[in-house]
Amino acid sequence: MWKESIATPNKVLFLKYEELEEDVKFYVKRVAEFLDCPFMEEEEDNGVIESIIKLCSFQKMKDLEVNKSETIDRNIIEKKYLFRKGEIGDWINYFSPAMIEKLSKTIEEKLSGSGLSFKTCS
Repeated sequence: MWKESIATPNKVLFLKYEELEEDVKFYVKRVAEFLDCPFMEEEEDNGVIESIIKLCSFQKMKDLEVNKSETIDRNIIEKKYLFRKGEIGDWINYFSPAMIEKLSKTIEEKLSGSGLSFKTCS
């Protein structure tokens, strides 16, 4: 998908959570433009983008009843476990040092030369 986003940026939009979190407003506008529905100046002035950001926030999604009580995968996994904190780098709290090292090496190996990178340690 990454390579497709480079080859055909008008057809594939590739976003990383870390970048989105750094400048949410910019990326909400970017998604709207990608979908060929850019915001009008009046909408921006009236706080439409901020409203969308609030409605789509991690906390808002986590707090939806459907994401607290339902299950997926033949009722084996409760959806509430799919939402932790929504914080960049929090994943590190769930991995052992050996797992972090192995993941870092695998990411480095698999992404080498692609131009795509991910931060593996905070």
